[in-house]
Amino acid sequence: MAKTKSPKYLDEAFEEVCAELLATFLKKHKDYGKGNILSIKELGMSFRISEKGERLKNLLMTKGEPENETLNDTWTDIAVYAVIGLLYRRGWFEKLELNPNIKDK
Repeated sequence: MAKTKSPKYLDEAFEEVCAELLATFLKKHKDYGKGNILSIKELGMSFRISEKGERLKNLLMTKGEPENETLNDTWTDIAVYAVIGLLYRRGWFEKLELNPNIKDK
């Protein structure tokens, strides 16, 4: 999913990562829908982020190799949950739907 050319500026790098987060969000939203987030609400999302953080700390401290998902996958999950949390707090996650014209990334 990464571009073939490295970004020249930090803001370009940030935009690239945000595009990757959007692609991950869309892929997982297609599988999960809104129900899992709406059922656990903000506190549940904080627990999920905490679990991901504990996994990350364990892998970094033990320098272990992940058996299932990469460290990048874990960071991505944390970031996507954080964005969903902001969407939820603003009331957008519950009331808005995906653009029907958006293509899977």
